[in-house]
Amino acid sequence: MYQKVALAIAFSPRMEALISETKRLVLLFGSDLILIHIGKKTDELEAKLEEIIFKTGLDKLKTELIWKEGKPVKMILEACKEQKADLLIAGALKREGLLTYYMGSVGRKIIRKAPCSVLTLIEPKVESTSFEKIVINGSQLDITPHVIKVGIDFSKQVKADQVHILNEIKMYGLQMGTACEDSEDEASQTRRQLVQDEVTYVEGILQKIDQGNLKTNIKVTGGRWAVELARFCEKIDADLLVVGDDYKLNFFDRIFPHDLEDLLSTLPCNLLIVKN
Repeated sequence: MYQKVALAIAFSPRMEALISETKRLVLLFGSDLILIHIGKKTDELEAKLEEIIFKTGLDKLKTELIWKEGKPVKMILEACKEQKADLLIAGALKREGLLTYYMGSVGRKIIRKAPCSVLTLIEPKVESTSFEKIVINGSQLDITPHVIKVGIDFSKQVKADQVHILNEIKMYGLQMGTACEDSEDEASQTRRQLVQDEVTYVEGILQKIDQGNLKTNIKVTGGRWAVELARFCEKIDADLLVVGDDYKLNFFDRIFPHDLEDLLSTLPCNLLIVKN
């Protein structure tokens, strides 16, 4: 699924957990691994990294270490381009003492500018996270068929128990569609039709994808989209949210800045941003 996976690491207490999580994924995907550290290379740090690599059992023949000095965002993105990585894994940060998560300025810039897909892990574990419940953004965008396919393929690889595709009723479409209805029954019928149109859209995409034995559920909602995505993920206790960005900022233009801030400031679960 991914040829080259890059992991941005810092010498923090969570580094071993991030490497362990990444090891599991590269084994599932059959990928080569690139470990990227931004900072001065010293004998002490190199020895520490070698110790963790040995401890986590990474395949050294399929692992390359990249050391760069400079601005973190620029150097991480430069390394991903040079190595032709197609997935970058990074850890999100947890606010001390609170049950919410946030992406720092470095994380936000990486997500916006990364030349490849980005997987953000909010609570990496040495024993590895299970991706049992996965939510995919099915909102109608040019990239959505690709996002759904990647989400389904990822779900099959990690043997997810449940896959939910969340689509939306465009609020302006709902308002326009029901504004001239003469009765509540007619308005309700119009709303049902709009919901069915969104379901049909997703079903058309799924018909072209091998879903294996996955249990796929299509749900349609409305409201502020990023908020609805986060709320649904929290409601079902999702392990992963899959969204799309076609590198022309469709995803980020699609969500107003305050909505994007809502999504990244209180990440409801791990986040996979799919890019073309």
